[in-house]
Amino acid sequence: MALAMVELRLCLHGATSAMPSGRRGRSCLCQSSHSPSRVGRTARIHCRKTSSDFCSEVKPTSRFLGSISGLGFRDLREDGPTTTASAAADGGVFVVRAVLDSAAPEKPKPKQRYPGESKGFVEEMRFVAMKLHTKDQAKEGGKEADVQPVAKWEPTITGYIRFLVDSKKVYDTMESIVAKATHPSYELFRDTGLERSERLAKDLEWFESQGHTIPEPGPAGTSYADFLTELSEKNVPAFICHFYNVYFAHSAGGRFIGKRVAEMILDGRELEFYKWDGELPELLAAVKSNLNKVAEGWTREEKNLCLEETESSFKYSGKILRTIISQ
Repeated sequence: MALAMVELRLCLHGATSAMPSGRRGRSCLCQSSHSPSRVGRTARIHCRKTSSDFCSEVKPTSRFLGSISGLGFRDLREDGPTTTASAAADGGVFVVRAVLDSAAPEKPKPKQRYPGESKGFVEEMRFVAMKLHTKDQAKEGGKEADVQPVAKWEPTITGYIRFLVDSKKVYDTMESIVAKATHPSYELFRDTGLERSERLAKDLEWFESQGHTIPEPGPAGTSYADFLTELSEKNVPAFICHFYNVYFAHSAGGRFIGKRVAEMILDGRELEFYKWDGELPELLAAVKSNLNKVAEGWTREEKNLCLEETESSFKYSGKILRTIISQ
């Protein structure tokens, strides 16, 4: 029950003065003190003694005075209950105080709806991610095409090997994090069938057998891996954002890039990196279900935090991707 003390000073001298609302009163100045959090409304009280109306800005909407013995006030024509009221004369001014037991009920604010929310949180993540794609990458892309779009890249064997090495560093880290499961929700993402580390190891062994040198992970891979390790321990929703974007981006745009690079510099060879055991749509659907399940236990603030991390994920992954065209 909300309580609010409202005080009206009712001048009975018959002077014409400006009311708080800025309008002119016929016979009095009515001032009020009230809780600043209430919504104001002009109230009118009639006094039989002077046949005058007294106006004031009253915050709570209520039947303000009812009948106060000895003062001759009639009801205020507004809805709402009154608990107590008292009055005292101070010279030519009546000071009327009343405690109101409720304010006008506020209409509940409509719940904000987020794009994709009705389909589950993964759809929210997908929507945000697609808006960060360029228009040449996806129909839903929200950014202008790059000056040098992927379709016009000129990959090198050296750069592609660096890309695979840095990617393996990130996947090694991701898979180690969910294996250790410092947070219970990470356990749901073990052995999903989307793991890439072992397959990347096979690809790098093949390149080495072809006479290519396999370097150590570069700054793009190590910086992202270090970031993920720290993030996973202190911010679960943010880490989940990276997990989703890394694995799901590879299953979509990553395959397109891998096929194009293979056609340009590998005589069309399909690497293990782009193969999965089982049906990929089924593997993705199972992980989506677990992602939605984890997000169901989050507050809206935690969900938003996850969505806001998408840009960071794109930044780190983009640095690794661009090593493909390095010399």
